[in-house]
Amino acid sequence: MEYKTLNLVIEENLAIIKFTRPEVLNALNSQMRAEILHAVKHSESRARCLVITGEGRAFCSGQDLGDRSNLSDIDLKKTLRDEYEPMLKAIYECKIPTIAAVNGVAAGAGANLALCADVVIATESASFIQAFSKIGLIPDAGGSYFLPRKIGLAKSIGAAFFAEKISAKEASLIGLIWECVNDEIFTAQWTDRARYLASGPTQAFIRAKKAIKESFNNTLEEQLKLEANLQGECGKTYDFKEGVLAFLDKRTPNFEGR
Repeated sequence: MEYKTLNLVIEENLAIIKFTRPEVLNALNSQMRAEILHAVKHSESRARCLVITGEGRAFCSGQDLGDRSNLSDIDLKKTLRDEYEPMLKAIYECKIPTIAAVNGVAAGAGANLALCADVVIATESASFIQAFSKIGLIPDAGGSYFLPRKIGLAKSIGAAFFAEKISAKEASLIGLIWECVNDEIFTAQWTDRARYLASGPTQAFIRAKKAIKESFNNTLEEQLKLEANLQGECGKTYDFKEGVLAFLDKRTPNFEGR
């Protein structure tokens, strides 16, 4: 696929998707959603880690409100079900570890797209905003799912009602994201994190996020059974044997993701 709204680079087991619509703060139009879906699906079988980031001063400002010339042409339900849902599920269910490297403002659907990733790393000058109520809408693109799971009921409802910016620093403190990084070292930090995941025990990463995500639907007994099953699978991998041998030999393991 020839991409027009993003760049995709895959090197040394690391895939990087960069949004390339800085003139509209990387706002999401129909074509961009289709290209993100394709790029994620293309990457998960060709890399061991996927990074999603943006070009310019924004990560993603959400829905491109200029994508429709007439408000009467907008069918929000259809757009969400036909275009957003496949894209968001592709990110959330991606087989390999995913990082959202939030380089600037992440607003509306752009904020919730970032929250789909396994790990969110944001530059210090970035911010997150559930901007929906400003135009008479509710948080969508998974916002009503991710927010309460990450920051609790009170913070989630406040974010939905008041649509106030949450700085990257505050987002880190309240558990919305993994870490906030000084602007000067942001790119180096997320690159180091991504390379670590791309060269790590991929099968363990896959099963770790499966166990953690499924815990919300399980009793303790069910979760302990799931852990045992997944750990049994990990114990049969090459990387488990390599990890143990490297520990005994006092050397750095050479994981192959299998």
